[in-house]
Amino acid sequence: MDYSNLDDEILIRLIEADNADSLGELYDRYSRLVFSLAANIVGDPETAEEITLDVFTLIWEKAGTYQPEKAKFSTWMTTITRNRSIDELRRRGSRPERLSIDLFQVPSSQMLVNDSPDEYAQDALLREQVRIAISQLPKDQMESLQMAYFKGYTHRQIAEILDQPLGTVKTRIRLAMNKLRKILLEGESGSEE
Repeated sequence: MDYSNLDDEILIRLIEADNADSLGELYDRYSRLVFSLAANIVGDPETAEEITLDVFTLIWEKAGTYQPEKAKFSTWMTTITRNRSIDELRRRGSRPERLSIDLFQVPSSQMLVNDSPDEYAQDALLREQVRIAISQLPKDQMESLQMAYFKGYTHRQIAEILDQPLGTVKTRIRLAMNKLRKILLEGESGSEE
């Protein structure tokens, strides 16, 4: 069976039925994304590798909990990655600000050793699209989003650091995510024309 043509939802259902090849396909599709997100949060490639393996182990074990009507698979997976990364920081007693880097400090020219030129080009284009989309956000939303998703702070920590009400921080992050989704989806539909 050729798993590369199956969509994520079908693959996750196959994982529920203990199909290891479908997990391998999801790993091939998303391991770089999971690793990059974890590395941005924990600031350590070795720990990011461990988190990547943990995330895919959790996907194998918890495939039955995925609900496609609530979120895309990639959203569910990045949430698991973010939570696992923050758990690791807490376990180590680390402060994220010492270990994380700003999204705009990540060099877009870094190519992973195993990337083919096509994968590298596609990844670089996606990174650039996300950077551009984030740069279009209002400053307060961008700051809250970066602190939450790229630096690993909890909403409560962000509220304390920014001296803002917790509800304000949550609203800013939600608005930022909605704007990013809209910007990126408009970019996808515009590129197909």
